Amino acid sequence: MTDQFIIRPAREDEIPAVGYLIADSFNDLLADAYLVPPLEDRLTVMADFFTLLTEHAQSYGRIDVIDRPGGGLAACAVWFDYTREAPDPDNYEERLAKLAGKYLDRFQALDELFAEHHPHDEHWHLAFLAVHPEEQAHGLGSKLMERTHEELDKAGTPAYLEATNANNVRLYRRHGYVDMNPFEMLLPDDTPFFRMWRKPA
Repeated sequence: MTDQFIIRPAREDEIPAVGYLIADSFNDLLADAYLVPPLEDRLTVMADFFTLLTEHAQSYGRIDVIDRPGGGLAACAVWFDYTREAPDPDNYEERLAKLAGKYLDRFQALDELFAEHHPHDEHWHLAFLAVHPEEQAHGLGSKLMERTHEELDKAGTPAYLEATNANNVRLYRRHGYVDMNPFEMLLPDDTPFFRMWRKPA
């Protein structure tokens, strides 16, 4: 089934579609529910947030996508390259305040949590791995990871990510990620993220 799915770089004009795909596939996650509690606001705000970060990855990482056979995007992986300096997006605080609106304090709590726990060793950061709800169970997330892992292995570069739930933790363990210490990091409402690290093979 996966043979029909080809990985390619995202085009610049597709960045909003990538942001929307991430928001759509993450819509039921506890972390997204913390950031934007009302369902009627969540998809719009989160799509803008993920678009902002994905846009930045074009300059400081990579964005891989897989097309849906019938059109649109089936899956995406957004990586940041932390083997070199990666500054914040231009006008990040102002842009975040504008898109987050009354939920700004929650996004600021997320940023503080991630900054406090982000590793300092050189690595690539898998920020987002998203699969369209109708394209799941075809191994697309694994295929996207494996493509970049092969390159990181050749370069001798580790990878880092923050998993959002036990199912994702199991998936990432199958791809060589191990639990870090501390493993859990908690949002103010005790919603957890799980820190994981992959040594190059």
